[in-house]
Amino acid sequence: MNPKRNILIVGGTGFIGYHLAKKSLKKGWQVTSISSKPPKKIRYLSKVKYILCDITKKKSLRNKIKKYFNYVVNLGGYVDHSDKKKTFTSHYAGCKNLTEIFLKKKPTSFVQMGSSLEYGNTKSPQSEKVKCNPKLINSTYGKAKLLSSIYLTNLFRKKNFPCTILRLYLAYGPKQDINRFLPIIIEGCIKDKKFPCSKGNQLRDFVHVNDVVDAILKSLVNKNAKGQIINIGSGKPRQIRKIIEYIKKVSKGGSPQFGKIKMRKDEIIKLYPSIKKAKKVINWRPKISFQKGLKSTIKFYNEKKNS
Repeated sequence: MNPKRNILIVGGTGFIGYHLAKKSLKKGWQVTSISSKPPKKIRYLSKVKYILCDITKKKSLRNKIKKYFNYVVNLGGYVDHSDKKKTFTSHYAGCKNLTEIFLKKKPTSFVQMGSSLEYGNTKSPQSEKVKCNPKLINSTYGKAKLLSSIYLTNLFRKKNFPCTILRLYLAYGPKQDINRFLPIIIEGCIKDKKFPCSKGNQLRDFVHVNDVVDAILKSLVNKNAKGQIINIGSGKPRQIRKIIEYIKKVSKGGSPQFGKIKMRKDEIIKLYPSIKKAKKVINWRPKISFQKGLKSTIKFYNEKKNS
């Protein structure tokens, strides 16, 4: 009989981490989470082993990670990007600290969650073939993620480290923090508030959290994913204004004030990926339509408001 598979989710108390842990438990896996803070009540799972640790503290991290893990997924890092130093350190140094440990305790697979911001202001649809330059990335978060990707792909080439980088676009779904774009709009509409917006001309790509989890799980068990950078998104750009108007229609409330927020000078108007590689390498494509996913997300926040 094969021993039970075990997975370490770095950042397992976060939005994506919670949904990944929940799905992993359903698969019968042992789940361990490492994060700097305990889970919120809404994201607590009784069968998960929670370890509190700052991944930027190398010695402490080494002492916390004693056992062998079949799978490691790095979703960790400082969420509030206003502190540039903490953002860079948690995402880049944190990633390096983890890989130094797992070079010695090599797992079957290591999935690093990257970001669409690694592409900077390159033309959409953005392809993994684009050569990204950290010097051209304005975002501290994007730069840290890109340097992590470069570091990991070099480790794969030099030491056969079994890593996969998933460049994620905008994930959404139930139990996302309320300070994120879609939850802010949804809350404004279900509470029938006035709220300021830009003109909403931007095109963005949204992918449901369950589809993101599916992409992670497929990457963990697919040998062809090793050493690869793979975009994860819907591949279908949507105009922000139309999304806000749709949320208003479904919620039957809210007064978005379009044009009240000026767009930044460096605002990227079109930001969406090609997902051809995801389809080819890991046989992944999103299954949840945006309308269906958005309706279930609105329902969640509506029920939360009324509870």
